[in-house]
Amino acid sequence: MQMSPVRLLLAILVLTATYLFGAYSARQQLFPFPFLQALKAGVAGRTAPEDLYTFDQTGRLVSGDQKKAVTCPEQTSRTAVLLLIGQSNAGNHGGQRFRSEHGEKVVNFFDGRCYVAASPLLGSDGIGGEYWTQLGNLLLERGSFDQVVLAPVSISGSEVSRWGPGGDLNAIMTDTASHLQRQGYLVTHVLWVQGEIDYVKGTSEKDYRDRFLSLVNSLRSYNVAAPVYIGIATKCLGATNGGTRSHSPDNAVARAQLALPEPGANLRSGVNSDALLDDLDRYDDCHFGSSGEQKVAKAWADLLSNAP
Repeated sequence: MQMSPVRLLLAILVLTATYLFGAYSARQQLFPFPFLQALKAGVAGRTAPEDLYTFDQTGRLVSGDQKKAVTCPEQTSRTAVLLLIGQSNAGNHGGQRFRSEHGEKVVNFFDGRCYVAASPLLGSDGIGGEYWTQLGNLLLERGSFDQVVLAPVSISGSEVSRWGPGGDLNAIMTDTASHLQRQGYLVTHVLWVQGEIDYVKGTSEKDYRDRFLSLVNSLRSYNVAAPVYIGIATKCLGATNGGTRSHSPDNAVARAQLALPEPGANLRSGVNSDALLDDLDRYDDCHFGSSGEQKVAKAWADLLSNAP
């Protein structure tokens, strides 16, 4: 049976659109291209995509994507050293990958070594995109800093209680701070992006506040005197994401996060991704898609560029 001219035209248009989207996704590293690329590489090498990466016992990425160590830049008054802590939306679970557009001026610090920053970053879990590298690009483009050192340590689904003293993730946070110090780095900013799992589990405002302050005290005991920026991040929908069916912006965790900033304790307001992002900015109703990552990176850049 011959295809009618109308159906033939529609088929051509669909194929053309598919090709163009695929090409754009490849160029911009949009979800799901990074995963498909890894899958293709895995098939070619007769290995599964996860075999291209190595993780430690906490799930953090410790090697992959043929990352090669470079000389760590010497810290000056124009160097930002960012300690990045939280759960999946602070890790490698974004819909778009980024890489340093300034070579070795934006680096990923992990386990005493530096690598040219490129998604996924070593030190956090996941193998997708992240927006911290783009934040580094923006800070350099604006002239806010001459160099940016990214030290990520984020674990999906991690409650705030796990990061304080006695929690199973406290050691990897303080070890990262210690490794930075041994390399001669003084942390200039601590960025905290976490709260979705505590919202799901119903953590009270007081408990969240107390547990977060315990985390901060732990950092201070390791001579991290830098300002701690507290993001507002409680929204994650969908059972497959470990989230909820609905979200209320006025919730106990968000209220705690909004009330925590205190100049005397060097606690500052971070980016409110709950309010900043709309539904189209999350590729699965929870994790940041390309547009969401761009918005959040810009918001953090605005905040850090204008900080005293």
